[in-house]
Amino acid sequence: MAISTISRLFYLGTIGGSVYLLIELAWRGYTHWTMGVVGGICFILLGSIHKWAPFGKSLLAQATAGTLFVTLIELLAGVILNIWLHLAIWDYSNEPFNLYGQICVPYMLLWFPLSFTAIYLYAWLNHMLFRSARPRFRF
Repeated sequence: MAISTISRLFYLGTIGGSVYLLIELAWRGYTHWTMGVVGGICFILLGSIHKWAPFGKSLLAQATAGTLFVTLIELLAGVILNIWLHLAIWDYSNEPFNLYGQICVPYMLLWFPLSFTAIYLYAWLNHMLFRSARPRFRF
């Protein structure tokens, strides 16, 4: 029996979100459950870039686009979670080149290696867990 696309995305998003929670715990020493949701959404979007991006299978181009998407999602999540809902999950106000304390250039630069890794991991998990085509990347 084939697994539905919704189920596949749920499983991959759960894995990606869980990994992101662990990364935050290791980096900051704490996290918030909403970061698992945001991390899962980012993981799914990063893993899907190759389906619609005009640059095809170039992993470097995908990671660059992914960095921009993750930064945009971080801004949207920050506005909703930190500014509107006052959850105070993160604050980059003391970081250089920040926007509303929700995104900043130093952390944006960290999204590149994480995007690169997430795109690669997503493709291999999709292949190993759901028998999708074996991933092939160009740099």
